[in-house]
Amino acid sequence: MAESFKNMFDKPFFGRFVNDLSLVLQNMSVDKFVTLVMDEEWENRGYKQRIAHITTVLHKFMPTEYKEAVAKIFKLLDCVKVRLLDFSKIDDKNFNLLTLEYGVILDHYVERYGIEDYETSVKAIERITQFTTCEFVTHAFIVKYQDEMMKQMLAWSKHPHWGVRRLASEGCRPRLPWAMSLPKLKENPAPIIPIMENLKNDPSRFVRLSVANNLNDISKDNPQIVIALAKKWKGQSENIDWVIKHGCRTLLKQGNHEILNLFGLSLNDNISIGDFKILTKRIKMGDSVEFCFNLNNYNTEKRTIRLEYGIYYRKMNGEMTRKVYKISEKEYKGNSITEVNRKHSFRPITTRTFYPGIHQIAVIFNGCESGKCEFELVE
Repeated sequence: MAESFKNMFDKPFFGRFVNDLSLVLQNMSVDKFVTLVMDEEWENRGYKQRIAHITTVLHKFMPTEYKEAVAKIFKLLDCVKVRLLDFSKIDDKNFNLLTLEYGVILDHYVERYGIEDYETSVKAIERITQFTTCEFVTHAFIVKYQDEMMKQMLAWSKHPHWGVRRLASEGCRPRLPWAMSLPKLKENPAPIIPIMENLKNDPSRFVRLSVANNLNDISKDNPQIVIALAKKWKGQSENIDWVIKHGCRTLLKQGNHEILNLFGLSLNDNISIGDFKILTKRIKMGDSVEFCFNLNNYNTEKRTIRLEYGIYYRKMNGEMTRKVYKISEKEYKGNSITEVNRKHSFRPITTRTFYPGIHQIAVIFNGCESGKCEFELVE
């Protein structure tokens, strides 16, 4: 993913970026900017390294005084706003269209050159996030100014612009991917809770999604806090029920009985897995393992059943580690036997390294794992 992201910074991108900058900066030149950016080390830089380098080059063209540089950024946003979609409107289908393509550079500029000017930077973040996402920036400021920033995030949770409200949640996620770690909030997420209380029923789906993801982050370090919130919020509205269900997805995959029971997914002696078998006992890297089983519901009434499977991946040291994948969650008729077939790909991905050898699969229903079956992965 990072590889594809870093390739967005090409000459046409810089042409558009510099043309916009020239609206507020007199000394801009596309050729000069591109020459400085695409130096001899350019191809060797990763995504984050490229962002940092572009920001360094941008700084050469910006006013030396940080407050003046932020004023130029504000003028730039005013200039480009007239040709962009109305970012103040809630658009739950086209989030990517509401993102300024070079917003990440403006974000990083504030983080890099404004970390010592809290007041100016907070104003900049609030403005910029109405055009793009700023959650990586807020993490840096939370680390340095946690009390002040969390008060600000709480205020932002009531902001009229949905992008600012989303930042109030997304910007304090304890386990946000690619972002600076927030160890104090991992240990004690109490400052986050009032923010989520304000946003759990937000009119914007993107804001509610952020709340759900924040809940999921918290559940990995403080499951009881999330369980208590889920019980408190359950049934308040359809939107809130979706938020807590999505926010409890890790707890559901872990088979947490309190959460399973909360969503009507309790264990039942009359539900079982039968005729579980792996159809491809030996597969090569890049192929898929195929398996099938029967889901038996011997209850006289229909039952809601959450079906998952766990892959026990072999690690480099030979030990196994399980990852759970959802198949479905739906109602099954009483006195029914349902055949389920599934494939799982072992094509190369950037987020996991596959090691040859024996692997295992287990089927899981309502958090209960059935017996395991083995297959072999070969190079």
